[in-house]
Amino acid sequence: MSSAAPRRTRWPLLFVMVLGGCAVGPNFTQPSAPGVDRYDQAQMALPGAGDGQPQQTLQAGSAPAAQWWRAFASLPLNDTVDLALRGSPTLEAAQATLSAASETLAATRGALYPQADLGARASRGNSGGLTSTGGGSVRNLYDIGGTLAYAVDIFGGTRRRVEQQAAFVDFQRGLVGTAYLSLTGDVVTAAINAASALEELAAAQDIIDVDEHNLQLVQIAEAAGKSAGTDVLAAEGQLASDRALLPPLRQQLDIARHALAVLVGRFPAEWAPPEFRFASMTLPTDLPLTLPSDLVRARPDILAAEAQLHAASAAVGVATAALYPSLTLSSAWTTTAGTGGDLFSANSDVWSIAAGLTAPLFHGGTLRAERRAAVDTFAATLAQYRQTVLQAFGQVADALNALQHDAEAMEAQQAALESSRASLELTQQSYEAGQASFLQILVTQRIYLQARLGIARAESQRYLDTALLFLVLGGDVVSAPEAR
Repeated sequence: MSSAAPRRTRWPLLFVMVLGGCAVGPNFTQPSAPGVDRYDQAQMALPGAGDGQPQQTLQAGSAPAAQWWRAFASLPLNDTVDLALRGSPTLEAAQATLSAASETLAATRGALYPQADLGARASRGNSGGLTSTGGGSVRNLYDIGGTLAYAVDIFGGTRRRVEQQAAFVDFQRGLVGTAYLSLTGDVVTAAINAASALEELAAAQDIIDVDEHNLQLVQIAEAAGKSAGTDVLAAEGQLASDRALLPPLRQQLDIARHALAVLVGRFPAEWAPPEFRFASMTLPTDLPLTLPSDLVRARPDILAAEAQLHAASAAVGVATAALYPSLTLSSAWTTTAGTGGDLFSANSDVWSIAAGLTAPLFHGGTLRAERRAAVDTFAATLAQYRQTVLQAFGQVADALNALQHDAEAMEAQQAALESSRASLELTQQSYEAGQASFLQILVTQRIYLQARLGIARAESQRYLDTALLFLVLGGDVVSAPEAR
């Protein structure tokens, strides 16, 4: 068999290889998941929180459900989150930035295709040469033509730029997910803070009611000659001191309400949030616990960091391709005539075909320095990615431990409240019988105050840390809105 046939097949193959080229630089590989099977050295298990308190359990291997905030079973909370998702300027800005990045990607991809342009021109002027009368030859000139150019991506520099911009799109998508997660988490947190302020206000009011009852006791005892006037002054002082608890708690409530207004994209003067109370919420009991190997694919901040790493890898390819020659194919066609009717005549056409090869020879070390800088940037971005993953795992471990300690604190506070309430009632009865001093009442009342406020704060913290667990596990990132 003749060797001519194999030679004939080599030229088309070579042509395809030149046009397709090869992409120099590293091919990005998605980082592997950390090789750990738990978030903390101890196996996580949530203890009981006392009689009558919800028992929370961890569902290993499960992720937060869609619209995770609905686990709190609060219709006002659901409505407020929906308002925030529709009206938040922060989320709107993140979506618009993602849309812009997607359009930039489309523009970058255009460099992979031939570029065609069409132009036309009409002119009138002296063509040169004077006549006997002193004038020149004046005539019209019409040009119509087109150009076609194609930058052959031999070493993949353009494709690496497209890859880099696609990674930037993924990065912005991660930022949209982060904004979505932050917004929903902030709304839930502000709602819990508002409910906590109301709960602590109720606790403070209970203490004030006790103060008023104590004041009545000492006033009766003084009228009967059973106590000194100093007891009345002490009771009045205690009442005034406990009433001073109310303004800071009201301020805490106002801050939470104003924060909710801002989160939904409204002015505090034109919108008031609904009233949030723990009595109308349900503490989620079946809590998700994403596997450590899945967390890196669930958290939007980790996905954004991975996209940055991908972009840095592609940048190495872009800088590497700049070290090699570039090839441009071009063609042009123009038809020129003095009248419009002669534009497309046989004698008016001018055409050309060209190929240009440019190879870098000497740039003072710039190109190689830029490649080394790209490699170093990739190493720095990889370290930042690892740090993001480490922080994420630390946050999950903190949230799990917080829930464990919250349950223990709730049980202890509940026992302290029951004991201090019984002690206060007994001391009040002993004072009425003349068997205890008012100082003893003040001491037991102070213990009761601490326990009453303590259980309100413990309940609030348990709600907050439960919401935090949903957030550090990545929330409902799959429902994050895309660019419009």
